[in-house]
Amino acid sequence: MNETSKRSPLVWVLYGAILVAGALAPMAFPAYTNQMAVLWLMIVFALTWDILGGQMGYNSLGNIFFFGAGMYVSAVIQIGLYHNVSEYTDAAGSGVYTFTETQYFTGIFLGMIGAAIFATISAFILGMVLFGLRGPYFAIGTLGVAIAAGELTGAWDWVGGGSGISMPTFPGHPDTGKYFFYTLMFALAVSVFVFLKWLYSTRFGHAINAIRDDEEKAEGMGIHTNRYKRLAWSFSAFFLGISGAIFGNMTGFIEPLEVAFPTITFGIFMVVMVLLGGKGTLWGPILGAIIFHAIKEVTWTYMLGWQWVALGFLIVVIVVYFQQGIMGWIMDKKPEWFGLTIAQLEAQGAAGDGPVSSDPAEGRVGT
Repeated sequence: MNETSKRSPLVWVLYGAILVAGALAPMAFPAYTNQMAVLWLMIVFALTWDILGGQMGYNSLGNIFFFGAGMYVSAVIQIGLYHNVSEYTDAAGSGVYTFTETQYFTGIFLGMIGAAIFATISAFILGMVLFGLRGPYFAIGTLGVAIAAGELTGAWDWVGGGSGISMPTFPGHPDTGKYFFYTLMFALAVSVFVFLKWLYSTRFGHAINAIRDDEEKAEGMGIHTNRYKRLAWSFSAFFLGISGAIFGNMTGFIEPLEVAFPTITFGIFMVVMVLLGGKGTLWGPILGAIIFHAIKEVTWTYMLGWQWVALGFLIVVIVVYFQQGIMGWIMDKKPEWFGLTIAQLEAQGAAGDGPVSSDPAEGRVGT
């Protein structure tokens, strides 16, 4: 019996404990249900950004586009199923628009489906153009898409323009609504983790790692790099679209620059969380999201006015002391915790195979 098989029961116990803790957390800490729901959103942000930025080596600064697009698509579907969208979003309008319980839940679930489909198709189409760029040019190109989307949406009166959209009200007690949206975010985060854990163990995971290590060599080996890049971005967009649909309903109000396409907040947070936890690993983005969200909540609560200074300080610390992220630093210091030996690490380094597995919890080596 090898080390991995000995550790497997403990790994499954860990997964079970996380699921139980996640399900019971709102009951144990009802006053923090919204904050915990946002934590799961941060985990979704980090895991989906790492698909490109960590696993494939393409640092996108525009992933927030799919989040915002999903939010607006969901809103249009939810409203348009039962009312005239332009009249509903008219800032000068005085109409009263109601939604029955059936209409609300039908709208939100169809909205999530529509958001996921639109975001996925958008990623595939944008990838045909933007993946012709590499390095900082790709990052700037994606950032331009997100900024342009926010500005264009703000000028589009049919969806409320800069005045935004008031979302349909949850048909029930506010506490029930909080638990409902928490459950959706929790389920989404678990789904992203399970999907990526499987995806990274397949040929697809090896292919995008090969693109990260040397794209020209990957192409020479017969890997259709453009296809893999577009698919990877589409996977990321799919989950981000759903998260936008959920978050838009959870906040109850959406507008272009601060809620739907917040490039200077959520757009930056995605990158910082992954860098903090460790790029190219499965658990690194999760660890980074948890730590970052805790720091953000503390600074935004007790250091209001200085929160951006604290964020800047955190970025400096990451760049100077944790260039591999916390997970990478721990792997270097304690490889035996992940079932790795010095001989394995040296052999891997000599072979140029890149970092350890994206699933360090099970101690596998390789890209």
